Amino acid sequence: MPAPGSSDATQMETPEYGLLSEIARRYYIEGETQDGIARALDLSRMKVNRMIREAQEAGLVEIRVRFHSSQTRELERDLCDRFGLKHLLIAPGSQSPDQQRRNVAMTVTHFLESNLRENLIVAVGMGRNVAAVAENQASRTFQSLTFVSGSGGAAEAGSEGNADHICRNLARRFGGNAVTLYAPAYVPEADLRESLMRNATVRRTLNLARSADFALVGIGDLGPDSHMARMGWFSREELQKAQDAKVVGDLMGYDFFDAGGTPCNDALGGRVIGLTREDLQRISTTIAIASEPSKAMAILGALRTGTIDVLATSLSNCLAIQGMLGAGL
Repeated sequence: MPAPGSSDATQMETPEYGLLSEIARRYYIEGETQDGIARALDLSRMKVNRMIREAQEAGLVEIRVRFHSSQTRELERDLCDRFGLKHLLIAPGSQSPDQQRRNVAMTVTHFLESNLRENLIVAVGMGRNVAAVAENQASRTFQSLTFVSGSGGAAEAGSEGNADHICRNLARRFGGNAVTLYAPAYVPEADLRESLMRNATVRRTLNLARSADFALVGIGDLGPDSHMARMGWFSREELQKAQDAKVVGDLMGYDFFDAGGTPCNDALGGRVIGLTREDLQRISTTIAIASEPSKAMAILGALRTGTIDVLATSLSNCLAIQGMLGAGL
């Protein structure tokens, strides 16, 4: 909760927050429908829906979904033992891609609440799954955390998908400071990338990211809704060439690998400014996040890179990976 006298505390006393609390109480505690709340409070159903989301974003509502241990204990033990994971964070499934992403992100938020300490550094990648973590209101805050961008920015990602925006959101949620990497995420030529990587400002920020205690990164694939396809960084021909070379996924949006976890950067690598696989391997706890069911093979390849310490994904993805292992893939 905000300290008494703070601007946030004052905001919590406003009529708008009173209405948010009333709607949240009716919806989550009394079990009233949105239509019923709208009629009772003389509001439109659309406004009630919006205010339910605002109540979550303001920290008035905290949703925690936990599986009974018997559902996941054996699966967690199996995958952790196979791949040397410190933790496997398993989220319940959902037919809605957005809700699935939120479910997975919530497991990461809970993990960070339990494991972050003052003065630690967290390196942050780009993408929707990492951004979803920063949308959750943390129940525990700190004073001296540092969230540092692990990759440059891209206009194509939109502000929400860029690492610097995610860092600022995480700093607001958990407390602490955000550090931006002042460089583009993608450049078309390897020589230009090498030049920018030698820039003093870029080098200083990446060195800070390399010294991180935790890293938050996404796992990508090469599908039509993949990070690379949405960004438009690579042509259809380049993506096809990568698929022909047996590339199944990437870490951080650009460090590519095959199903065995072997690096495969010949077709697409060497053009993005950010942390490398080797950098992530030196960070004590790298948390990889993937919610989409299309990413099961990419997750399996990412696990085999030896880079990941904590995996956050859905129960269905975990079962799919276990099935692929059983089939000898």
